[in-house]
Amino acid sequence: MQVDDIDRKLLRILQDDASLSVAELAAQANMSAGPCWRRIEKLESAGIIKGRRVEIDYGALGYAVLVFLRITLDKTQGNAFDEFIREANKVPEVDAIQTLLGRVDIRMDVRARDLKHYQEIYKSRILALPHITDIEALMLVSEVKNTERLPL
Repeated sequence: MQVDDIDRKLLRILQDDASLSVAELAAQANMSAGPCWRRIEKLESAGIIKGRRVEIDYGALGYAVLVFLRITLDKTQGNAFDEFIREANKVPEVDAIQTLLGRVDIRMDVRARDLKHYQEIYKSRILALPHITDIEALMLVSEVKNTERLPL
């Protein structure tokens, strides 16, 4: 699908506020609701718009600690990645799992209420994951910028 300037404008507006109704979106884009709705439908059908999300303040819910783990796996085991990922997906405090090329195989985000809670997760769940040969933990101190915005 070809994306034109109007589509980009709609995407910019939705990146700012995905909760807008079609009428509100159309008004901000200076177009009528019908053509706006059709364009959004086409962007969704083409897989450009994959969904809409709610942004949650984890700290307000009592999750004050975010730790980024860089994990190296024992790659002598043919199924190390699959087994690790299957088991890591079962840990509810794991927010994200990414596979990487390079010295580190996995990057994983773990959320916890506090340091004591993180230590419990680490000892009982993370260290129990299969095929780990090395873990480096990086604790978030402050978040300077966090955006999934594409500069359209």
